[in-house]
Order: sequence, then structure tokens, then C-alpha cells
Amino acid sequence: MAEKIKELLDFANTIAWQAGKITLRHFQSGVAVDHKADESPVTVADRESEAYLRAQITARYPDHAVLGEEDGLSGGADAEYRWVLDPIDGTKSFVRGVPLYGVMVGVLRDGEPLVGVVNMPALGEVVSAGTGQGCWWNGRQCRVSSVGRLRESLAVATVATGYEEWGKGAAFARILGATGMFRTWADCYGYLLVATGRAELALDPAMNIWDAAALAPILQEAGGTYTDWKGTPTIDGGEGIGTNGLVLDEVLGLIRGA
Repeated sequence: MAEKIKELLDFANTIAWQAGKITLRHFQSGVAVDHKADESPVTVADRESEAYLRAQITARYPDHAVLGEEDGLSGGADAEYRWVLDPIDGTKSFVRGVPLYGVMVGVLRDGEPLVGVVNMPALGEVVSAGTGQGCWWNGRQCRVSSVGRLRESLAVATVATGYEEWGKGAAFARILGATGMFRTWADCYGYLLVATGRAELALDPAMNIWDAAALAPILQEAGGTYTDWKGTPTIDGGEGIGTNGLVLDEVLGLIRGA
């Protein structure tokens, strides 16, 4: 199985890197923006990136399913392997010319996260992991930090306000009050900061599966955690918390109001 995971990880790295090149052709170019039914933005870069990823995966693994943010599910719903794609995580940043966006490629086996790759094309950073393979940052192995208290931690989040909409306003305020430093370094990049030891906590009140699938193996292989706001390890919870593991219990206590 280790050889299979390594094969999938290598291929995911290759296609995430190439998809990132596609996005860079449109980055800081004044690209036109459309809006989907949920009012979230989408560009030709999102569509071209996902089309490339889908084509490569289908050609290499025709029996695998593919789930992408832009074009939904293709392949068998009961396929053993499912690729989960976010062709541009952070489209709002992308369209403003801000480099904190990523190409995300995750692989599930029987629904469980197995491989994750996040390419930050405009930053020149790639973080990737496969179960039992460790976590790698631009070719060198990386780990979460050894900080054990929120008061000494850096917390990052995609949004700084509006947590009340998800019933998390009071919990977020408690976390913010207990944390040494808070920044809105957004979307997938915040979780990469945790995995590479540059932050201790990343949190989002709302997450889709394509936002989360690549992050779970990355954080786990780096020695950290990816959970919902109850502390359950899941990519289907509709919300997300990434930690270095050492501050998780303190964070969960603050969420519960303890």
C-alpha cells in the first residue's frame, strides 16, 4: 500500500504544479469574474485549472472518481478512490491579485483522506503529504510547531467577523481573547502555516469537502490535527479547525465555553 500511496502522491504533486502554472497565466491580469448561484466568484482560471486536473486524472486512473468544486462528481459514486479538487482555493484573493490562493488536490480511499497536495503558485510553495509518507514543504520534511499554549500561539482564519451567522460568535471571541496573535492569512494558506510550524491554529466556520480533503493528510502527517469544531477528525463536517495538536484541547474547551 505504501508504494501505491507514493505513486498517487507523486502524481498529485505533478498535476497540482502544472495546474498552478495555468492559474498564473491569469493572475494579476484583470481576469473577468462571474458569480455562481451561491454568489461565490469564479473565473476562467478556476475552470481551466479544474479541466486540466480532471483530464489528467481520468487519463491516468479511468476507474477513479473525481469531485471538483466547479464541475461536481464524475466517475462511479462507489469508486474505491476519489480525487477531490479545488482548482483555486481563495478565488476572492486571486481576483484581487493577492497571492494567498492555492490549487488543492486530495485523494480519498473508501472515503478516508489518503493524499493531499496544496500548491501556492504565486508564492512558490508546495506542501504535500500521503498517509505514512510524512509531510513535505518544497521538498523538505516539515512538522508542526512545539508551542503548547494559545497565549504563545499564532491563530489564522479566513474571516475575522460574522461568526454569529454560524452560531460561533461567542466561541470565536473566546479563542481570540486567549490567543497571543491573530491574523487573517486566508483560506488553505492558513492551514499550511500550521503544518509547517509557522502558526498553531487555523479555523473556518464553514468549509466544503473540496476545501478540506487535501488538508487532513497534510496536517496529520505533519503531526497536527484537522477536525470540526467539536474535535471530530472529519472532512465532511462543514467547518474546520487545524492545529499543531498541542493547543487542540485548549481550543475545544474555549469552544465549549469551559
